Amino acid sequence: MIHVTGDEAVDQLLSDDPLALLIAMVLDQQIPLERAFRAPYDLRDRLGRRLDASVLASMDPEILAALFSEKPALHRFPKSMAGRVQEVCARIVDTYDGDPAAIWTSAADGKQLLANVKALPGFGEQKARIFIALLGKQLGVQPPGWEAAASPFGKAGSFQSVADIDSPEALAKVRQYKQKMKVKAKTAAAKGG
Repeated sequence: MIHVTGDEAVDQLLSDDPLALLIAMVLDQQIPLERAFRAPYDLRDRLGRRLDASVLASMDPEILAALFSEKPALHRFPKSMAGRVQEVCARIVDTYDGDPAAIWTSAADGKQLLANVKALPGFGEQKARIFIALLGKQLGVQPPGWEAAASPFGKAGSFQSVADIDSPEALAKVRQYKQKMKVKAKTAAAKGG
């Protein structure tokens, strides 16, 4: 079971609906993670139906962008992120016959899982590894070699990403780690510039 937002209904949707979880990961950039991971729940409510990759992929982009832009907006950049979600859904339809869980259920090992996730629009190396760690740590998706594919985020007790959040205390530890990394990056940039 996913335990990211602290809202039982939202976390249940993320646990039960692979597309909701993928959409949350797509949106998890430049906004608080609780907001990103709540967005699929709110999108489902705005659609008035369950999330479906085929439906989202074939929607008029302006209508989907309008749903993302309704107050409160689902993302800081609603139009561009609606487009990104639509691209991911189109890839799911084209590559996995509309079944988002096939991204991981079809992977024979961690290496293939990493390749599958990285092939999705908006999933670079780090985001793909974090997503694999989230699948492995919180949903038990653990093909052979998943920890190496998720490295360094697959390590138990690392508190480096959303994959490690299973309580308010864990969220605080992840936030501390991210803050430490921001300071480290700023210091490195200042020395280099």
